[in-house]
Amino acid sequence: MRVRIPTPLRSYTGGEANVTATGTTVADVLADLDRQFPGLRFRVVDEQGRLRDHMTVWLDGERCRDLTTSLDALDELVLMQALSGG
Repeated sequence: MRVRIPTPLRSYTGGEANVTATGTTVADVLADLDRQFPGLRFRVVDEQGRLRDHMTVWLDGERCRDLTTSLDALDELVLMQALSGG
């Protein structure tokens, strides 16, 4: 499945905005991404396996809050990271 990576996390993917990952759930895909791009998962989920407050995941254009959501190989995940500052 295709996964879109936000600009601040592209340092993990060698600058790639779109990568491919496999898995039957969102959590599986994040684990596969971490195998391919070590450290990426930790930027998306915390030590308890929950999405970090500043991260959102979109599945085929709809916000996905549950990492156990089932996926199809043709789905598209978009990782988004909120930016803050002043």
